Amino acid sequence: MLQSNMTQTGRNQPPLTSGEAGIGEMISFALGVLRRRYATIFVTTALALSLASLYLYITPPAYKAQTQILLKNSKAQFVKQESPLAEPAFDLTEIETQIQIVKSSAIAIAVIKQLNLTADPDLNRSSPSLPSDWSAIHDEGSPPAAETRRREPEEPLQGLIDAFEHRLDAERVGFSNIIEINYSSSSPARAAEIANAIANAYVNDQSNSKLEANRRAVDWLQDRLEKLAAQTRDAERAVDAYKAQHNIVSSGGKPIDEQQVSDFNTRLVAARAQTADALARLNRNESLLRADSRDGASAETTGDAISDAMQSPIINNLRSEYLELQRKESEWSDRFGQNHGAVVELRTQMRNIRKSIRNEVQRLAEASRSDYETAKARQQEIEKQLYDVVASSRVTNAAEVALRELESQAKGDRNLFETFQQRYMSAAQQASFPIDEARVIYPALPPDSKSKPKTVLIMALALFGGLGLGGALALLKELMDRAFRTPTQVETALELPCLSVVPWMSAPKKRRVAGIDAPDPYGGDPQRVLSPRHSIDSTVVGMPMSRFAETIRSTKMGIDLNPTKTANQVIGVTSALPGEGKTTIAASLARLIAHSGKRAIVVDCDLRNPSLSASLAPNATVGIIEAIYGATPLEDVIWRDPTIGFTFLPAVRRRPLFHTAEMLASNEAHGLFDRLRKDYDYVIVDLPPLAPIVDARAAASFSDCFILVIEWGRTKIDVVQHALHNAPEIHENLAGAVLNKTDVRAMASYNPYHDDYYNDSHYARYRSAQRT
Repeated sequence: MLQSNMTQTGRNQPPLTSGEAGIGEMISFALGVLRRRYATIFVTTALALSLASLYLYITPPAYKAQTQILLKNSKAQFVKQESPLAEPAFDLTEIETQIQIVKSSAIAIAVIKQLNLTADPDLNRSSPSLPSDWSAIHDEGSPPAAETRRREPEEPLQGLIDAFEHRLDAERVGFSNIIEINYSSSSPARAAEIANAIANAYVNDQSNSKLEANRRAVDWLQDRLEKLAAQTRDAERAVDAYKAQHNIVSSGGKPIDEQQVSDFNTRLVAARAQTADALARLNRNESLLRADSRDGASAETTGDAISDAMQSPIINNLRSEYLELQRKESEWSDRFGQNHGAVVELRTQMRNIRKSIRNEVQRLAEASRSDYETAKARQQEIEKQLYDVVASSRVTNAAEVALRELESQAKGDRNLFETFQQRYMSAAQQASFPIDEARVIYPALPPDSKSKPKTVLIMALALFGGLGLGGALALLKELMDRAFRTPTQVETALELPCLSVVPWMSAPKKRRVAGIDAPDPYGGDPQRVLSPRHSIDSTVVGMPMSRFAETIRSTKMGIDLNPTKTANQVIGVTSALPGEGKTTIAASLARLIAHSGKRAIVVDCDLRNPSLSASLAPNATVGIIEAIYGATPLEDVIWRDPTIGFTFLPAVRRRPLFHTAEMLASNEAHGLFDRLRKDYDYVIVDLPPLAPIVDARAAASFSDCFILVIEWGRTKIDVVQHALHNAPEIHENLAGAVLNKTDVRAMASYNPYHDDYYNDSHYARYRSAQRT
């Protein structure tokens, strides 16, 4: 039977396509969770919005005023040049330092004192109880009030400072040198006033610190200048004393010996140049004379050499005459011949001129020789004098070395003194020209709207946070929900066909229907007649076209059309846990079969807790136990409903029973059910649940099949699987399962593939057609 059930289960499962296994399935799951858990999401979101509204209601509004300060204010060029203090690089570290100064306790104390913020309600709200006047804080033995008022105000308490700093914020604007100061207060005007006071306090602090630094620099420069002046005077006096001690005289900043050596060197260079020049002239003249006497050079060549060598007017005139005679000699020779008298006369004149030129050159050579001798003698004299001066200067070299050291030290002290004197004068002048390193470029104005709490932002965060938390809780509940919700879960987890989905019905008031006195068609004892009652199981007869009745018919049809083709006459109805509605399903199934004209009896085999007997035959004194053991004939323990031919075999529990499983497994119980098989077409057995006790397993010997009743949304999958695992004889003979007490509308959200299948309008259509 199990194999056939698995085959049927496989047919009932919807085919899975790639789209269903992909994004479509995820969307369907998400929509299903939203439909099923919308209440959780709604409640969580409403709670978050309520908390946000409460926070907005109890939180006082805060207004944030903003002001901006520009750091590194530009200075005049002469101030930059004359500043005695080094200008630090204004980098990110320096800006962060200035921000911390703005947020420091020093600024806070200055503003608190300036604006008298000890009575400010915003600061007192978050700080310990503070007196309205700092001067009122004193011990028991303090001076009188008049004397107390004359004292300086005490510093504010740390709690007040912390509350002030908590409302203060400062940050850099982008990558600029601008600091934005924010202060929050419950009053817009108060916030702007305090923000501007903070900015002014910072600017004043920077100005005062700069002036103080300049003052200290001027004082230090003045003190240093006095020491340097004394040190310079001492050094110069030491130089003068050393010169006097060693008889060292200097002229123009140099010693006499050194100056004489320099002068003689200059004169010697000039004498050597003069000697060299005279020697050169002598050599040229002698070379011209030797050349003229050696090779008899022509007058023209000699004249050219003389003209290039020296610039004598006499030689130049003679040379001009010579050239003129030479030109005439050349013309006349061509005209009159070489031997003409006039030509010969011209040649004679030319020889005389050449002789005159030579004589002039000799004279110049003699003069050059005389000049050379004179220059040479002067050079030798200067060299002798220079040697004498150098020899005499070696004696004072050691003293000059020490003197130069003293002079160098004195000069360094003088330069240092002059440098400090200039810086001192610049610092003294700059002290009278105050320069602010920072300035307010945007004063704070009273804000138009509150800065916090931000209503829109908080409500938006509460909304989305509530939705997110609600969605997470819904998903968590969904993942932790291991109860049966759909027929597909039953078929997949238990490998059983789901015979029907029985809707949840509220139990009607149990009352006897008056005016009914129908005779027993079986001629039984009128004392064992079941009176009609308004109960859930009677709905299949009282409302035969209801959805509940239709699901019971589906259960019977599933039993009759069992694929094994075996007769299922004795049908056991059980569940995994108590309270799942198996008794109602068993009674409803028996009533439905009896109403159809078949002979049906329902037997209460839940011997330890005969709830069906307590509902249908509360006055019964004997039952199945007496019938099993023959203490009472079967006809005397059966109760009947004469209106539909419904028969009931109750169980009477007079004392605690400990061996009920042995009773049901006994041969006498087999004999009783064999007789019931002969007398009835269907025997519906109400069995105990599987998990608490083992009585249901004892009924497997005389039952043809079983029906497992599962309560929708309550019974856990793991519990049912474990119960069936421990009762294999029942598991093997299960005809199917019934999903009982189902919230049909809610189940549609768990089974999106078949949600339209459970639409109640389909059943309503046939109910209206039946009435017509």
